[in-house]
Parts: sequence; structure tokens; C-alpha cells
Amino acid sequence: MRRILLATSLTAVLAACSPSAPDAADVDQPGTAPETAPMAPTGEPTASIEIMAATATLDPTEGNDVRGTLRFEMADNNIRVSGEITGLPAGTEHGFHVHETGDCSAPDATSAGGHFNPDSNDHGRVGGGEHHAGDSDNLTADDQGVARVDNTLEGATIGDGASTDIVGKAVIVHADADDYTSQPTGDAGDRLACGIIQAAP
Repeated sequence: MRRILLATSLTAVLAACSPSAPDAADVDQPGTAPETAPMAPTGEPTASIEIMAATATLDPTEGNDVRGTLRFEMADNNIRVSGEITGLPAGTEHGFHVHETGDCSAPDATSAGGHFNPDSNDHGRVGGGEHHAGDSDNLTADDQGVARVDNTLEGATIGDGASTDIVGKAVIVHADADDYTSQPTGDAGDRLACGIIQAAP
């Protein structure tokens, strides 16, 4: 009888010293433990970045001294072009267009090709019916030969990779005013300066 009581007491003591089963409330739910939570990737973009601006530096063609800097920004589904161009004859008007090829290497910038025209439209005036995506209003030089640019492109985009994207195209200042009518260039004459449009940093 004494042996049975002793064995029973020993069993109770061992049971009391054994670790108890975890309570259901203490068990971590799947995926919530810090050591198992997924780590956020580092140094990787979380979303694609839409380019909303571009710039161009215009250099003179052979025999000219016209140069300038331009900025292109999306505004109300159009592109606003701003900047300053110098070296123009005082008080004159000049055709101003985006051209189809980003190449200003030819001495006369003919390497830039024709007007940027992804939709195969006739040449015209922005806001006045059919026109090229690269068409823009004439620039006017002041008494010092400086044109302050505040123009619009309609039907063009910046950095989206679409056929209407102007990044990588050229921008040209012409010797004469665009008449907005003559095909395919508005009879704007020679090319005074050329620059390549690049996505802004």
C-alpha cells in the first residue's frame, strides 16, 4: 500500500514539473511572427515611374549662332514648352517644331528628318484643326534677338513609350516663320538650331 501511494505521489510531482501544452491564445498565428514575416525588398522600385518632363539643349547649325534651352512638361493632356533661345535676328518670327529623328549631326540638321507626325496628319497650327504632333506656334525674337518660349504641343506625350512620345526626338528652330498652311513644313526655311529631347532627371 505504501509503495502504491509513493508511486502516485511521484507521478503527480513529475506531472507538475513537465511543461504544459501551449494555450491556444499564446500560439502565434501563421505569418505574424517577426522572424517569419516577409521582408520588404530593398533597392527595388515599388512601381513604375511615369516621366512627366523632358529637356533639350539647342546648338547652332553651321554658320549660325542660335542656341537655347527648353523644358517640356505635361499640362492638361498637352505639352507645355518653355525656355529661352538666343542669337536670333531682332524682331523676327521663326518656325519651331519637334522633328521625327533625334539626330542633329548634319551641319544643316537635315539628319533630324521631317516634322514629328505619328498620326500622319497634314501640317497645320495647334488649336486650329489638323496638325502634326510636332507642330507648334512661331517664336518671336525681341530687340535683343531673344525668344522667350511658352508654347504648346497637342497630340504628343512624354516618356510613355507610345508612338506619340517625343523623348529621343529632335526640336528645331527655323530661319523663317511657319505659315501654318504649306505642306508639309509650313515653308519655315532653313534650320538654325537643333537639340535632342531627353527625359528630365
